[in-house]
Amino acid sequence: MKDFKANLNKLFYPDSIAVVGTNKVVGTVPHDILRNILDADFNGVVYPVSPKERFVAGIKAYRYVTDIPDPVDLAILVFPSSVIHLALEQCGQIGIKAVIIISAGFKEVGGDGIEREKKVKEIADKYGMSIIGPNCLGVINTDARSKINASFARRMPEEGSIGFLSQSGALCTAVLDYAYAKHIGFSKFISFGNKADVTEIDLLYYLKDDPKTKVILMYLEEVTDGPGLMKAAQAVIKAGKPVLILKSGRTSEGASAAASHTGSMAGSDDVCDAAFRQARIIRCQDIDEMFNIAIAFAYQPIPKSKKIAIITNAGGPGVLTTDAAIHDGLELAKFSEETTAVLKKNLPKTANINNPVDVIGDARADRYNVALSAAFKDPDVDGVFVILTPQSMTEIDLIAREVAKVSHHYRKPVYTSFMGEADVAQGIDVLQRNKIPHYTLPESMCRAFATVYQFGIEQKEQPKKVKIFEDVDDKIVAEIINDVKSSGKQYLTEDLSDKVLKAYGLPVVRADVASSPEEAVKIAETIGYPVVMKVVSNEIIHKSEAGGVILNISSADDVKTSYKTILKNAGIYDPNAQIKGILIEQMIPEGEEVILGLKRDNSFGPVIMFGLGGIYVEVFKDVSFRVAPLNVTDVEHMIAETKSSAILQGIRGKKPRDMEKLIECILRLSQLAVNHPDIKELDINPLIVREKGLGAFVADARIML
Repeated sequence: MKDFKANLNKLFYPDSIAVVGTNKVVGTVPHDILRNILDADFNGVVYPVSPKERFVAGIKAYRYVTDIPDPVDLAILVFPSSVIHLALEQCGQIGIKAVIIISAGFKEVGGDGIEREKKVKEIADKYGMSIIGPNCLGVINTDARSKINASFARRMPEEGSIGFLSQSGALCTAVLDYAYAKHIGFSKFISFGNKADVTEIDLLYYLKDDPKTKVILMYLEEVTDGPGLMKAAQAVIKAGKPVLILKSGRTSEGASAAASHTGSMAGSDDVCDAAFRQARIIRCQDIDEMFNIAIAFAYQPIPKSKKIAIITNAGGPGVLTTDAAIHDGLELAKFSEETTAVLKKNLPKTANINNPVDVIGDARADRYNVALSAAFKDPDVDGVFVILTPQSMTEIDLIAREVAKVSHHYRKPVYTSFMGEADVAQGIDVLQRNKIPHYTLPESMCRAFATVYQFGIEQKEQPKKVKIFEDVDDKIVAEIINDVKSSGKQYLTEDLSDKVLKAYGLPVVRADVASSPEEAVKIAETIGYPVVMKVVSNEIIHKSEAGGVILNISSADDVKTSYKTILKNAGIYDPNAQIKGILIEQMIPEGEEVILGLKRDNSFGPVIMFGLGGIYVEVFKDVSFRVAPLNVTDVEHMIAETKSSAILQGIRGKKPRDMEKLIECILRLSQLAVNHPDIKELDINPLIVREKGLGAFVADARIML
């Protein structure tokens, strides 16, 4: 059995490192990795391993890793992929538990590379080793206790509190350069490549307990274990550490057509978005946004409220910042009489002493000091935004130092935007060196503050447990599914779909299948008029399109006529369709039409959809998604995300709908999705939600196995 935590401790805090496959050629990956370890002042012993060299970088080299006389904690393999398994086997033989495989030529190239990667995994499991890679940049730990740059990055980053995980090694080098220019430091920096063994999930759990890490950033190209990723992220977030993810692959070009509404609208990226929201992961659009938010978390306390003070030396940027703040849900703090008095006494008469505070274009550092101190002391202010535009008399560097000096006396966040580029560069450098978040645009500043504030709010929410319904009949559902599969069919006819839903306590109306006009009349009179009649056929999935649905039938004669009409329409629509009969069901009283759906996603498993129902669902696409199993909070958030939720609450004289019953229906569908993985797609469209207290009814359902 692997001890992941112990192995990863060896990876990040080794006493000894073997660089296996190094050489003397400067500018090559094998040599540069060894040189980076030495240049970073690693606090341990380094062993070069090179079959051809006696010394590398002035250090004695060993022909094989098995020749090293002392224990080795971490091995870094940079041999060609064709012989990596041999070197890895030797590492296992001498008890090395942590390995980084830098070499490419594995799963990413297909063919033999896939087999080479399988072999690597087998050896790792055989010896209980933990492997980062293959096909990765390497690992960096800035902690002074270790100081490892086990990568071929150009330089060691600054020490900081941001953990960075990336599937792409090339992106890592760009991120390191980006961060270096902005004095952004890292705690751990990990390129995990093909994740043949150690995955992003393992690394999330490790960083959750890492005292040096305050916030975790991640770049992903694929999600292979969606539920595992969500669970790990939730554990990290519960520990107070935000998780920010930049995931590529937003488009779904080439996706095959799906049979259900849910299947056609639940694109992989929509599901990914929903899953991240559900797990409270912050999804970022690009590198800039990711670091704009990350430095806010890393450098400043989480705001206690969304009330901010804006300090500026120019009216226009102050207004722009105010607009952006309000747009992102922030509020301008209302200054106390004491604050107003201080500002009035110490600022010029032409200054605006209300919020936003305009200290006027000729303001020097002393005016900024007055405004900053007054804003921080005001009890209604829980965050301060400092805007600066460069004038000929502006003391840019001094003002930056004043912001750093004053803000360090308060447990309230300060964000800055020194607008411009060349003239403000030195001031920005002062801010960044002092760990004051700086933003090129006020809009980015407001968005970052709002994101951090929302994280703080969500941290206080007590998650609700998933409700388990005991009144369901899994035996009936399993029997129906097995019978349909045994017959070689993929779809359940509506009568069978109704039986599945009824077994799970969903509000299916009274119904029965007739095989003749006379039998249809008897069923209709037993149910009571008015009724709905629908064709029942495995071959006719979209019944309305086939003219196979007739509503509001209120007499025996109409039943007989409708029966014949439906058969005729079905025959025209699909002459080869086998008609099992005509379904007669109770006509549902008027209500609001919504759609409930289920789709099984390759990465995240069962996904539940909610939205505005009826025939226009794919036109308006007012839908939201969550990954099952769901709790009540998940469902409430899911409903609230849609524009149609306002209709359900009651507008323009309409009474509120039965939200309690709607939530129950979604929870029951979630349980069905989890318990019966053979259901691939499911639509309840529409579910008719009546007024509060009057319940809801399934009007139509479709299930695909």
